Amino acid sequence: MSKSYYDILGVSKTASEDEIKSAFRGLAKKYHPDLNPGDEQAVAKFKEANEAYQTLCDPAKRAMYDRGGPSAFGGFGGGGDPFGGFGGGGGFSFGGSIFDDFVSMFSGERRGGGGGSQPAAVGADIQLNITLTFEEAVFGVSKDLPITRTEQCESCGGTGAKSGTEYIKCNTCGGAGRVRVAQETPFGRVVSMRTCSSCGGNGKIIKEPCPACKGRSLLRKNVTLRISIPAGIDHGQVMTVQGEGERGKAGTRAGNLVLIIHVLPHKFIKRRGLDLLCEVPVTFTQALLGDRIMIPLFKGARVPLDLPENTQTGTVFKLRNKGIETKKGTGDLLISVEVEMPKNLSRDQRNRIRDLHSSIKLDQYQKANEFSKK
Repeated sequence: MSKSYYDILGVSKTASEDEIKSAFRGLAKKYHPDLNPGDEQAVAKFKEANEAYQTLCDPAKRAMYDRGGPSAFGGFGGGGDPFGGFGGGGGFSFGGSIFDDFVSMFSGERRGGGGGSQPAAVGADIQLNITLTFEEAVFGVSKDLPITRTEQCESCGGTGAKSGTEYIKCNTCGGAGRVRVAQETPFGRVVSMRTCSSCGGNGKIIKEPCPACKGRSLLRKNVTLRISIPAGIDHGQVMTVQGEGERGKAGTRAGNLVLIIHVLPHKFIKRRGLDLLCEVPVTFTQALLGDRIMIPLFKGARVPLDLPENTQTGTVFKLRNKGIETKKGTGDLLISVEVEMPKNLSRDQRNRIRDLHSSIKLDQYQKANEFSKK
């Protein structure tokens, strides 16, 4: 790895632990594989940021890195963890899933090696694809979304123990959930903390498991959420509903519901930002003589437009503040005119048009007249 861990996270060498966590959180959200399916470069950047974070978030490792740089880790950088005795590398386990690493970072807890692991302090996100009609995206809509997610067991209150109280204090860690571990390194003896392998970081050992969840404290449930989609949301946007993702164990924070928005096309209206674009066909006589036409929009609404005489195909009329209305502003309605020629003319109609054609001189046509002179 040519870039330093500080450069990868975009922080200074004097950055605090909170600044390092905040920097990694931003990179993790940007390059999370769930939000970048099939993007190998995003996965590589996620792993790179993960490696930098798991070193700099641990005071002992950070101190060694600052003294010796990457060489202090004996080639550490994806091939293995020289701090194996520290319990999974003080933040992430390179042998595990990068998705698990993403969850453990937000928990603020260290994952234990050689035994049970500390439950993540945030549940996983749930990703869902939502399809909206064009009108629903323009005006906003409330949707009932059925999802299946992990919920805390109601029978035990999420403790995993029968009646919620059938457990005893862990003798290994004394109820702290973490134990001190000493590691001899080339730089001396380093003491760190890791998750207790006996209780998995809970500080308690279940005496009799809950019969409903079999001691797991969590169950899969089907729930229906009422979600409000804001007006003006566009195709491809990602909407995050905080706290409606997977639930974790008791005392932990729920993940988020991530909605990927898909908007169906409209028959004759398109959008550009907050502006609506409508291509309107008019008869050649309306374009020639001028006329008032009604533009059908949504929910039966119709907007009048006065066509001036000699309106040409491709002419665009702007109706201000008739576009998409949101809290951030209102767009315009852009009407592009397409002049349509009649079909199946009768003999009498053809003769009249020939007489009209003969009576109109070439210099009355701007483009045709200019073209004929080239």
